[in-house]
Amino acid sequence: MAKKKEKHKEQEDQDEIIRNGEGDELTNQDKTPEVEVNPIDTLQEELDALNDKYLRLNAEYQNYRKRVEKEKSDIFKFGTEKLFADLLPVMDNFERALKVDDASKTNDKFHEGVLMIKKTFDEFFEKNGVKKIEALGQPFDPEIHHAVLSEESDDVESEHVVEVFQEGYTINDKVIRASMVKVSK
Repeated sequence: MAKKKEKHKEQEDQDEIIRNGEGDELTNQDKTPEVEVNPIDTLQEELDALNDKYLRLNAEYQNYRKRVEKEKSDIFKFGTEKLFADLLPVMDNFERALKVDDASKTNDKFHEGVLMIKKTFDEFFEKNGVKKIEALGQPFDPEIHHAVLSEESDDVESEHVVEVFQEGYTINDKVIRASMVKVSK
């Protein structure tokens, strides 16, 4: 029992030393070192993070705005593409009618009427940016020509268009129908 009292007395003495600030060595060992945080540094880091977030958001918005403007422009530029693609068979039929009528020369008034309608269509197409692809005698280009036949030819250079079966068209430099052609070997 005397030993318990001694141990209890020693504990009270150590607690007293710690409370009075004596025995710094003991308190320093028990405490973990605290890092002083400067509030200005913390605020600067938060400001930098928010500024970075703002710059990224602003860049994303600018990219979005440019993308929307381009889409609007493309819609305006190519919005009539389907309409003209649907009108191409009508244009083909006018061209066929003119070829047949040229060969037979049966009715000059009919021929003039069809020619006037064809001319009106040509002007309408041109006014809206639709152009015929010039293919005859041109080098073969798979982007604008669709080769359906090929033949040996001494008169024409190799890989050039010899005959056009169906005219091709572009709208604002975009192919809406490739020309169907015969190509020389």
